[in-house]
Amino acid sequence: MSVRTRLACQSRRFVSKGYTPSARQFSTHGQRCSQSDSASSIAASFLSRFNSLGPQTRTQVLDSNQLQLLSLTLNRPTVYPNSPVLTNASASLQQGTPLPAGYHLVYFTPTFLESELGADGTDVSYNPETPFTRRMWAGGEVQWPRGPDGMPNPLRVGQEIQETTRVLSAELKIVRRTGEEMIVVGVEKEFRNEHGDTVNGNRTWRTTNGTRNWVFRKALAPSSSSVSTNLPDPITPSGPAFSKTSTTGNVHTRTMKQTAVTLFRFSALTFNPHKIHYSLPWARDVEGHRDIVVHGPLNLINILDLWRDTRTSTLASEAPELILPQSISYRATSPLYAEEEYRIVLEDEDSIAKVQVIGPDGMTIAMKAEIKG
Repeated sequence: MSVRTRLACQSRRFVSKGYTPSARQFSTHGQRCSQSDSASSIAASFLSRFNSLGPQTRTQVLDSNQLQLLSLTLNRPTVYPNSPVLTNASASLQQGTPLPAGYHLVYFTPTFLESELGADGTDVSYNPETPFTRRMWAGGEVQWPRGPDGMPNPLRVGQEIQETTRVLSAELKIVRRTGEEMIVVGVEKEFRNEHGDTVNGNRTWRTTNGTRNWVFRKALAPSSSSVSTNLPDPITPSGPAFSKTSTTGNVHTRTMKQTAVTLFRFSALTFNPHKIHYSLPWARDVEGHRDIVVHGPLNLINILDLWRDTRTSTLASEAPELILPQSISYRATSPLYAEEEYRIVLEDEDSIAKVQVIGPDGMTIAMKAEIKG
């Protein structure tokens, strides 16, 4: 390994973390440098591959059935206060019904045969090379741009939407506490619809633009076990999913519980076969989780729903379907499990809402978010 390569490797390990290593640390981590350099090469190769492919585009008509089923999965009998009650057999959502913030996540689902999936059930469309194939949703940002009139341009049922996907970055990260290597991939998804006639004819508005970060850890063999003998017993089911909301001043708190049924339905709607969300043996015996894991995107939608439900402006009462934030940035920090009660705490500060998703122990932060209204 050249001096330049070795120094670059050590710089990634230490300087980027903001501290100066001792001679012993240089020696210890120097032994791992070739491994890190290999991981960096995998990340660079991944990014080069997608840069050469360019943006990936596909088109889909947004159907009402998917929106209706998501609302029921979220235990919301109506999409908006004055919308049809979706539990009625004859209920249907009209063409043109706007999608609430975040609900686009159940459209443009993956299209893979089971034989094309990874060992953990995830699709491999944006996986780096082996062994970095163990994907986790880490966080991201979503924006809802405004038009010249200052109003949002929501996605609507019946519209033909174009989704464009770009890979923005792929970087090696190393967990300081454990030394574990992982590759963080940044992906941008942009959704466009045809909006209005102008002097120059039809024009295309960008309606939703979002970046998401995926963490890729080294794969686990299905026969391996990362389970600890100290893992608590699986959580005993205790009735259906629920949510209840309270407000004190500018702080809104929603206490929630998801169940295996909720997670199954959400996995089905997003066509997400990741086993940690429905297979207890995989979640516990292979991944070392206490129980099946609540989806990060599900919590993102729940955060946005709490924000939407607690808006009190004139627009909120007259046209609740147009209540869309300007943006949300979010980061997942700890897993949540089915059957656990947890809280979403949203604090309004002028035009910004700061959110924490707090685990059942009342201390662990499972997700953080900031919403600009």
